[in-house]
Amino acid sequence: MMNERGRSDPAVVAEKRANNAERSGAEPVEPRAGTKGNANQQHTGRTQSRETVSQVLARIRQTARERKKERFTALFHHINVELLRYAFFAIRREAAPGVDGVTWQAYEANVETNLQDLHVRVQRGAYRALPSRRQYIPKPDGRQRPLAVAALEDKIVQRATTTLLNEIYEEDFLGFSYGFRPGRSAHHAMDALVVGIGSRNVNWILDADIRSFFDSISQEWLVRFLEHRIGDPRIIRLIQKWLKAGVLEDGVVTVNEVGTGQGSVISPLLANIYLFYVLDLFAERWRRREASGDMIIVRYADDFIIGFQHETDARRFLDLLRERMGKFALALHPEKTRLIEFGRHAEENRRQRGLGKPETFNFLGFTFICGRSRRGGFLIHRKTRRDRMRAKLLEIKKGLRQRMHQPIRGQGQWLKQVVGGYFRYFAVPTNSRALWEFRAAVIYRWRRVLSRRSQKGYQTWAWMDPLADHWLPRPRILHPWPEQRFAVTHPR
Repeated sequence: MMNERGRSDPAVVAEKRANNAERSGAEPVEPRAGTKGNANQQHTGRTQSRETVSQVLARIRQTARERKKERFTALFHHINVELLRYAFFAIRREAAPGVDGVTWQAYEANVETNLQDLHVRVQRGAYRALPSRRQYIPKPDGRQRPLAVAALEDKIVQRATTTLLNEIYEEDFLGFSYGFRPGRSAHHAMDALVVGIGSRNVNWILDADIRSFFDSISQEWLVRFLEHRIGDPRIIRLIQKWLKAGVLEDGVVTVNEVGTGQGSVISPLLANIYLFYVLDLFAERWRRREASGDMIIVRYADDFIIGFQHETDARRFLDLLRERMGKFALALHPEKTRLIEFGRHAEENRRQRGLGKPETFNFLGFTFICGRSRRGGFLIHRKTRRDRMRAKLLEIKKGLRQRMHQPIRGQGQWLKQVVGGYFRYFAVPTNSRALWEFRAAVIYRWRRVLSRRSQKGYQTWAWMDPLADHWLPRPRILHPWPEQRFAVTHPR
């Protein structure tokens, strides 16, 4: 990248696929804040660091926007102390430690010295990724989801690398991809889906599920995809270190040739890059060149919904998608992938054929239902998935048992936080009844716990209702209608 005086911009160097650009000079950095001094001095140094990082990231993004077909050959030197510090303070303080047992608080106690040492090791190639620690969390269906908990320094370097790569790939990723992207959320994805079904001629929904996606990713294909845009071999080697670090479980380190560690900092970005090349570009090209009617796509990480106007289009696309997934080591789950009739005219079309109500589908914790508004118009109803509600109630039941002998005030404060967090996600229009059911179920379980420790053996509802009203928030819709928020986020 050249500036007005004809010199290379030190922020980033991009090259055409056939060229080899010279390495740029090191980015000038501000002196690091000393570990000693008052709080104001430390705060000022950290603010200056953020400004330096943001300026570099802005130049990288501008280059990515202007040079869509070129590779970035000089990125590694941007993993400096400033970016590592930025990454460290972006990590959750309460995150679980990895195999080294180092916590965020312990690392912060001598953070400047630690980051300087980490930077030196990264830049001279002495940095080694540690195996991730295997941890399991329960899934709504009762199974266990395996997570890979990385060591703290691995999290820091991964966060720094992800921050750099995000600036490049955010200019490449397509608009219908929402998962784990800055400024995008699950609710934005659902808004796009509801608006797409309601405003376009959508009569068929492909509800697809990729079998064991994170465990099936081909590391070979992933590296090849990365090399389309990343021409700095040091960045590629860094990512390969994390892919080959393995997972520690029961004292044994297992290294796989496929898959990425689900739960690691960089894993969501790598997953998005993989599906960008495998699914997004393919679906977008097919929509423009092959579809005979309307077609909508919404993807959140490895969960995606595709809507079609014509059943023939849907079946042709599904056959080609199975073939393409197989080429890149992925497979659609045969039992969880289905094509259903759904949309504005689905109810009428099925009634004419003597069939029942349109089927429903699940997406991002909600069940989507073909319904009617109070005026009789078509309206998509979203309702909390039953299995998600049951799983949350089971979690609350266990938590109440652990807190059985705590003061009522302590129990109430904990329940207020849990129920409030649940409402912040599920309090969408058309879901009020499910929210009230959830709150009533929480109150019922709380009353049972309080009754077990009461000398009377029970607590009356006359006593329980005011207590619940004092501590538990009442359901109210917190999210706007999808059309309203979609019009704000996509003004066009």
